[in-house]
Amino acid sequence: MTGLLITLAGAYGVFMVYTAAALGWQGVGVGPRASGSAAAPRRRAEQWLVQAGLEGVRSSEFGAVIGAVFVVGGGLAFALFGGLLPALLIGGFAATGPVAAYRSRRQRNRERANEAWPRMIEEIGLLTGALGRSVPQALFEVGRTSPPEMRPAFAAAQREWSMSTDFGRTVSILKARLADATADAACETLLVAHEVGGTDLERRLSALADDRLAHLHGRKDALAKQAAARFARRFVLFVPLGMALAGLSIGDGRRAYETPTGQVGVVLAVAMVIACWLWSGRIMKLPDEERVFPE
Repeated sequence: MTGLLITLAGAYGVFMVYTAAALGWQGVGVGPRASGSAAAPRRRAEQWLVQAGLEGVRSSEFGAVIGAVFVVGGGLAFALFGGLLPALLIGGFAATGPVAAYRSRRQRNRERANEAWPRMIEEIGLLTGALGRSVPQALFEVGRTSPPEMRPAFAAAQREWSMSTDFGRTVSILKARLADATADAACETLLVAHEVGGTDLERRLSALADDRLAHLHGRKDALAKQAAARFARRFVLFVPLGMALAGLSIGDGRRAYETPTGQVGVVLAVAMVIACWLWSGRIMKLPDEERVFPE
């Protein structure tokens, strides 16, 4: 058996040397590595961080924060329950905290953008119509008065326009940085108007602004109806945590958690809390609007 393994290892080593020398393949796989496949998830993660307002934060740094939270959460759980399995389970759940905070921040940025876009669309229509601005000039002028979290995207798009004067590429950069359905619709409308021309741009932008206002009011009504349920959802975490802390002062306290029965009970209780938290968040999540020609 040992001789067979050594023979297979040697044959695979010869295969890697030959494919590297003759075909230029790299890595230890049986085939060539697809170009860009390893970097694509990293680029996607960094793009999401930019959309959350964390420009300049690398995905590796964000991962280090998640690891640190996992260690801290697992350490506190081990100090409380005295078991490795509950510590790993609670530490893993705690590690989702930075991701949840990032998603919440990104969602708040998108909500502020949705609130600002109807006004911005109307201003673009006014600038291109009554005041005679060109479409790119009106877009960048309105972008300078946009919410602070949107301004870096407009600044990046304006730099591209200054260097290339290619409005198609400029719009692509703006859409990629904002990653919003309303931004997609506005940018595509402006791109068509810039390339084709026409006199009805102000009317089309006014219709788009009315549609965005109706969509915004609908989402606000849905969120208002969920306010009580979202408040109650927090008790899924805080009430069991308070009961676990209170258990330290009853009977043997921490030593009761360290027994096999106590460890099984803790694991089951933590698993049910996590399941309830995820399930309640899933059923209360509002559907995201589909983007138009996403990058």
